[in-house]
Amino acid sequence: MKSVKDEARHGPLKVGFILARSFTLSAFALFVDTLRLASDEADKSGRVLADWQVVGSTRHLITSSCGVQVAPTSDFIEPREFDYIVVVGGLLNSDVTIDGQTSDYLKKAAAQKVPLIGVCTGTFILARLGLMKSHQTCVSWLHYQAYREQFPGHPVRSDRLFNLDRNRGSCAGGSSAADMAAFLVRRHISRDAERNALEVLQIERARSGLDIQPRKPLAIECRDPRLKAVLITMESHLEDVVPTEDLAASVSLSRRQLERLFLEEMKTSPGAVYTRIRMERAKQLVLQTQAPLIEIALDVGFDSASHFARLFRKMYGQSPTQLRRATPKNAYGNLI
Repeated sequence: MKSVKDEARHGPLKVGFILARSFTLSAFALFVDTLRLASDEADKSGRVLADWQVVGSTRHLITSSCGVQVAPTSDFIEPREFDYIVVVGGLLNSDVTIDGQTSDYLKKAAAQKVPLIGVCTGTFILARLGLMKSHQTCVSWLHYQAYREQFPGHPVRSDRLFNLDRNRGSCAGGSSAADMAAFLVRRHISRDAERNALEVLQIERARSGLDIQPRKPLAIECRDPRLKAVLITMESHLEDVVPTEDLAASVSLSRRQLERLFLEEMKTSPGAVYTRIRMERAKQLVLQTQAPLIEIALDVGFDSASHFARLFRKMYGQSPTQLRRATPKNAYGNLI
């Protein structure tokens, strides 16, 4: 990860928060509480070493995805007053999650080279404003496909917890918001401050930006974090199958080294595991949708429906059509 500022700084760490409509309360709370607990000794909540504001175009309450409302604590102030501006997103149920004044404020901050961080789907907001095109973005595996579809050509990955790339940061959300906040505390305040915050939050250790998101495709068990990262990449690229060489390079291994790891932990090859992941997704689509088989085949990376059907029969003992016909339907005629 690349530095956004020189580590030598003066005065408290200052962070501005922008909360989108339907923002994720847990991600915001963990981020700001890590700053709060690092800012003073003995959980006194004094803003000695860090300070923060929730800024907004109005002081109206902002409703989180769980229904709890939070009021901004400040109008928009000069962006350069902050060391970071953190945009906390949430539900992807609307393109209008911030108003025009907030959009203009973020663009002004970007022009002034104030580091901007997207938490949860806050990265979508920054990307819609054209502020993530040349920056590696980290999103949750849950939102990976949506990000790729909405922002084609934007560099994105779903195997890491957070990332800081020059003047842009991104965080998968959830508990990783505390990890990213702890990283900023360690960089700008001290390791002691980080340790104090995490101990009070009952977090054993801060995970780094290189830690892997806790996701197990098909509940496949493996210990090596590089294998976990490759499995997440496989699951995220069913239609556009990633060559084994590129999978290996994504975790800084050669093809032979990756194949050896798969053989040691899973007793099979990367290609065989990739096929299993693709076919399990295909099976879900066969059972849960009425999509034509050719569409399902294309969705999991096959150019030929006949090839797909042959492999499906080999793996599951019956054709996709036979499986679909044998699946019970509800009173509305839908597969159950």
